[in-house]
Amino acid sequence: MAPRIIKKAVIAAAGRGTRMLHLAMHKPKHLIHVHNRPFLFYVLTNLKKAGIEEMILVVGHKKEAMQSFAHEYRNEFPLTLVDQFEIAGTEKYGTAIPIECAKDAVGGESFIAIFGDNMYSPEDIRSLMYDDGFTYVSGFRHGHPERYGVLLTEGEYLKDVIEKPKKFVSNLINTGLAKFTPGIFDAIRSVSISLRGEYELTDAIRILAEEKKVKVKRIEDYWFDFGNPADIIRISDFLEKHQP
Repeated sequence: MAPRIIKKAVIAAAGRGTRMLHLAMHKPKHLIHVHNRPFLFYVLTNLKKAGIEEMILVVGHKKEAMQSFAHEYRNEFPLTLVDQFEIAGTEKYGTAIPIECAKDAVGGESFIAIFGDNMYSPEDIRSLMYDDGFTYVSGFRHGHPERYGVLLTEGEYLKDVIEKPKKFVSNLINTGLAKFTPGIFDAIRSVSISLRGEYELTDAIRILAEEKKVKVKRIEDYWFDFGNPADIIRISDFLEKHQP
């Protein structure tokens, strides 16, 4: 029997976007315009093209702007908004928190998870949309792995994630695109606060990796991180060439 196709995605978009400087002062960085549309529009468009039919958008900072976005594009995207600050408060912070807050909305199913300031191709998203009982994380070969979390593999399985290694261990970096089974929620509950004062999603993934429940899939098409003002021009140029 073929694996069930996953139709749900969680998009983490509660952060402030401090690296975008004044551009994110009055709205979430995900709504900064690129090529005449909010960046989030392209993120959700590619999820829709991949076949995602339910999008759970976890919001927090400037949530009113996100609500306006959801209303404006209500005929384009099947959005459900989850308020991270309402569920977890404003003091509990880290990449694990938006996933944890989406638990009820996910409803016990496997799901795709992305950060709302990252854009992936429909093809790379689609490659993860098979519910085979494993968690998947996506890796990308990068020239400067020391700037990212690096994935250590053992065959097709994830062995560990090393955050910003000072010595070279691999050039396969973690892109933030993942497919999770419901087991991620138990793993998140087991995570302790990190030295940075945050609840890290990678710590939860490590717990599952130790149980041989996490596989790694390579990004084959493209990945863009929308992190600073220079990315606006870079992504705009890409969109102009590749999306009418």
